Amino acid sequence: MTERPAGRGSYHHGALPEALVGVAFELLDEVGQEQVTMREVARRAGVSAGAPFRHFADRRALLTAVADRVLADFEAWQRAEVATATGVGEAAGAGDRRAVLRALGLGFVRYAVRHPHRFALVRSRVFAPAPQPELRERLSGIDRAYTEVIVADQAAGLLRPGDPELVGFAGQALVYGLAQMILDGYLPAEKAEEVAAQVLDTFGRGIANPR
Repeated sequence: MTERPAGRGSYHHGALPEALVGVAFELLDEVGQEQVTMREVARRAGVSAGAPFRHFADRRALLTAVADRVLADFEAWQRAEVATATGVGEAAGAGDRRAVLRALGLGFVRYAVRHPHRFALVRSRVFAPAPQPELRERLSGIDRAYTEVIVADQAAGLLRPGDPELVGFAGQALVYGLAQMILDGYLPAEKAEEVAAQVLDTFGRGIANPR
């Protein structure tokens, strides 16, 4: 988590935008995106109420920058989930590859459940009719990495041949739906991760080649 700035006048040139995003990121976790205002972010950062507008045109622009920060944090989270599941991180060998997609799926659900306000923000800017163009580069990188995992597993014979983008979309729809059902209270929180793991395993058996 980004440290809260020391106060007014403590920023070197160019540091204020990053500091404002960090403060807004903290505020998002505390109260959700509806309560993240330019005025409150400025107050917590120890700057004038007008200072954020010198770097962000409006509240939407600031929240989009926060969404980009959330996506970066999510990427790091997923790398850690894969490293834990495989025991060797991104250097997973063929013997460890079966754990990678499962780890990514569970990692998505875990992140959304543990950080519901972050999930809600990203959902409003990514899973929407018109995704924010400012997030395109970050999202493309995430999608590209996910597709590369699927292609590698297909090449290794661990997944059936087929359009990797379609397989990825199916997996994304599954974990998005699971996360939302948990957050909506449809699945009991105390059993949510267990159920998610079972569903992902069922999905995996449905698309994996028998050995």
